[in-house]
Amino acid sequence: MAAGGFVKLPNGSVVVALNLPSPGSGSGSVRVLVLAQNRARALTRLRNLGLRAVYLRGNAAPPTPDEVTAVLHHPDGLIWRTAPESATELSQELWHPIRALLRQQTAPS
Repeated sequence: MAAGGFVKLPNGSVVVALNLPSPGSGSGSVRVLVLAQNRARALTRLRNLGLRAVYLRGNAAPPTPDEVTAVLHHPDGLIWRTAPESATELSQELWHPIRALLRQQTAPS
């Protein structure tokens, strides 16, 4: 089960964060952030990109303030990076547009 959560912003929109299995390598996971009008639309955005089995149950791993800032400043409002192995570990990797993740998924091995 993927960890995830959301934060409602003052303007009414939400930022949804999900830890999903890495589609490219099969091992590890990625942290995906989505900015949308509501949670349902955020999940629909991911499903429309081909990530069909995406669900948000609970609010166990909401986005951090730094993650919210990152997704608000991205023009697509949809970004990802490799998820840290533990909750206390901080990732030094930069955020990537979702297109980069989808290219990894469709690239031949």
